[in-house]
Amino acid sequence: MKRSFKFAYGRSTLSFELPYGHITHELRTNPVTPIPENQVCQSVLEAIEQPIGCSQLNASVKPGETVAFICNDLTRVANSFAFMPVMLNYFNRLGVPDENMKIVFSLGAHRDMTREEMIEAVGKEVAERVRMFNSQAKRSEEFIYQGTTSRGTPVYIHREICNTDHVVLTGTIVHHYFAGYGGGRKAVLPGCASLETITANHRHMMDDRCGLGITAGNPCYEDQVEGVELFAAGRNLFLFNAVLNAQHQFLRMFAGHWVKAHLQACRFVDEVYGCHIGEKADLVIASCGGYPKDINIYQMQKTMDNARCAVKEGGVVIIFANCEEGAGNDLLVQTYQRLKTFDSIEKELRENFRMGANKAFAISRNMQHARYILVTSADPELCKLMHFTAAFRDPGEAIAKAKEFLKEDPSVILMPEACLTVPIVRSTLKA
Repeated sequence: MKRSFKFAYGRSTLSFELPYGHITHELRTNPVTPIPENQVCQSVLEAIEQPIGCSQLNASVKPGETVAFICNDLTRVANSFAFMPVMLNYFNRLGVPDENMKIVFSLGAHRDMTREEMIEAVGKEVAERVRMFNSQAKRSEEFIYQGTTSRGTPVYIHREICNTDHVVLTGTIVHHYFAGYGGGRKAVLPGCASLETITANHRHMMDDRCGLGITAGNPCYEDQVEGVELFAAGRNLFLFNAVLNAQHQFLRMFAGHWVKAHLQACRFVDEVYGCHIGEKADLVIASCGGYPKDINIYQMQKTMDNARCAVKEGGVVIIFANCEEGAGNDLLVQTYQRLKTFDSIEKELRENFRMGANKAFAISRNMQHARYILVTSADPELCKLMHFTAAFRDPGEAIAKAKEFLKEDPSVILMPEACLTVPIVRSTLKA
């Protein structure tokens, strides 16, 4: 008997069939009742009026002061359009007029957002009320030096969040493959940091102490926190982070101190996104969750790491990732064109760490553990260049190819929300 499945793919879905008896787990985010849509605005207000680890904003914000909001770029689902009107109105009541507020999009090393994409992100009303800026890491002249961390990272932060009294860090939180978790300090570093700063910080991803869900002792995370502490001197930082489900609905909102509130939110992320399994499977079939998580291979890589947690050594992972923008980074492609093996990629990166090339390391590192087959619209020759075992547009062809490398009755784990879910083998849990 076969069972049909439908996975998110780009801006739509794709269907496929599997023998029902072979599936050991279908991993989804743990069920938490979402905040009703008609209660979202009230929930935003409740979160910011009951901050975690710091005083209320009305005790620190004075009439006529300036405020910068950091919002996610188009590669992250944040629902900024839902909470930003509430934020602007709240600060209006504290005596901050619209002309004293602005939004800076935390691009990190990603491409600029267009005006249309900015409007889509925060909503037309907000876009018409306040000024909006891209923090583009490659424009070094737009960044101001804040100091150097104890690990040697020179901290250059975008001028538009430096010349302000209050900075509100917004966004959502998921597990991150080497920084532990997204959200929190990442809005500033790497989000609004220069390429020099991002590169110096991200070189720590080569350290074995970095990984999914790790903060304490994680050199990348700790360096980011220290860098933001340098920036925070002389201004007030306030966090507003949310946790979403796979349907992009709000589950819970956290506000307050940019470290304390974030760490409390991370514990909730573990509860919602952590999925316990008895053992790993021969075959994992995963979806990034559709657009924008599968906008390109550069972003899709994070799903590769989550899926790796569920597949046996030498097994196969099939990932549904449309990748409408192809690789998503020119240096990533150039690295594969020059360097043909994982060892050569790793060697060069340790000697000369560069953003873009670091993704070649992250992608190929997963392939040392398992084979990866893509269901994608990306160029098959590009996928071959990047060491994927194969790439198809049809899920059936991908499944047929996977069977060439598996035993006759392989165990299967399905991950339809793989950009969020992190598999945890029960035997590895501490008593």
